[in-house]
Amino acid sequence: MSKEEVIRKANKELIELGNLEIIPETFAKNYKSYNSNKVHEGHDLIVKWVKQIHKALPGIKVVNIEFFLQTNDTIVWQRTLQGKHTTKAWGINPSDKEIKWNEMVVSRFNGYKIAEEWVVSELVGELLTKKPKNKKN
Repeated sequence: MSKEEVIRKANKELIELGNLEIIPETFAKNYKSYNSNKVHEGHDLIVKWVKQIHKALPGIKVVNIEFFLQTNDTIVWQRTLQGKHTTKAWGINPSDKEIKWNEMVVSRFNGYKIAEEWVVSELVGELLTKKPKNKKN
């Protein structure tokens, strides 16, 4: 399996299907994710993120994956995701609206396992621009 196929499979299994069982075969034990000026470590981070995203955006889909650059151990790629924001997440009330956003990712591999990722996501910005409907009292 190529590294691009590893990325495609991880997105399908984790994001669309919520299959947490693939984490050990896909991500290094000492996996690190860098985003929002923070470093997150380990498989528990992935489990927590998958559960959060599925709760907030049930039926989430990976619309597109595009690869830009690849070296021996690193791939620069972008994914486009889409889902309906139905539950409060990350402190943001649900809008009950469909949202679509991009995430730019740099994945560094150790063999055929993802060891580190740097992620820039438009998710929070999209959630904030889709205002919840006003409820009548």
